[in-house]
Amino acid sequence: MSNPKPPPTLRRVAAPTPRAPIPAGQTNTAAYGAGGTLRLNKRMAELGLASRREADEWIGKGWVKVDGRVAEMGMQVRPDVRIEVARQAQGQQANRVTILLNKPMGIVSGQAEDGHQPAITLIQPQNRWKDDNARFFFHPRQLQSLVPAGRLDIDSIGLLVLTQDGRVARQLIGEDSVLEKEYLVRVSYTGLARRDGPADQLMQIDEGDPVTTDVQAVFPSERLALLRHGLSLDGQALKPATISWQNPEQLRVVLTEGKKRQIRRMCEQVGLKVVGLKRVRIGKVMLGNLPPGQWRYLAAHEKF
Repeated sequence: MSNPKPPPTLRRVAAPTPRAPIPAGQTNTAAYGAGGTLRLNKRMAELGLASRREADEWIGKGWVKVDGRVAEMGMQVRPDVRIEVARQAQGQQANRVTILLNKPMGIVSGQAEDGHQPAITLIQPQNRWKDDNARFFFHPRQLQSLVPAGRLDIDSIGLLVLTQDGRVARQLIGEDSVLEKEYLVRVSYTGLARRDGPADQLMQIDEGDPVTTDVQAVFPSERLALLRHGLSLDGQALKPATISWQNPEQLRVVLTEGKKRQIRRMCEQVGLKVVGLKRVRIGKVMLGNLPPGQWRYLAAHEKF
């Protein structure tokens, strides 16, 4: 008679400071229950243990314990419970890769659109940056569940992150993400402002031909201040942005949010037209010298 299979080895996660119940009148979600409890997969995501999808997968496999008992799918927990995760889950997570791509113009971030090539098709051995010294070997299975964590428009270039790791995706595009994203934005001054609203109304605010050189010299300082804070998109006020002149034709823009075509639409509201947009940083990770169309792995020591 064979010996019974030993139970999975678990690691213990120390209980954090308890989270207060949701105040009366605050918007609730299905992830929260009565008495300040919340769904286990959400709590694991909050602790940085896994994405919600990963957490559900692990719970389904019996790899998660709550206060010493095997967790059940969809269970509600208090914020101060002790959560333990099996080593199998840790090993699975360690094999998931995050890739940095310098996206060229004409490539779409996600699924193919109107015949345009999606970014994931560039993740091939021949396009790996020769100076990438991360200790990974490329394997086709790394393309499975590899998704962009954020987007760049088809006519924008620069740093695009693709990841298999739900923790990274949540950090970059989760509803509570506050990571900075830095862009270099080449502009011309048209004097034709586009107001945000249902009519998308155009308003001529200056006479004369568009200015394409030394834009800084003619662009009013009060409009630069408005660009930094005071605009709205889709009826919602935008968060303050850090914006300065990188050179007479180029702005340096740092955002902590990412609405669709946000920088282009912001510029249109103050009479600027974006003629080139490049993302150069997300959090602490820089695009650096990564050539256009090439990619590298996020190194073990790099953190967003």
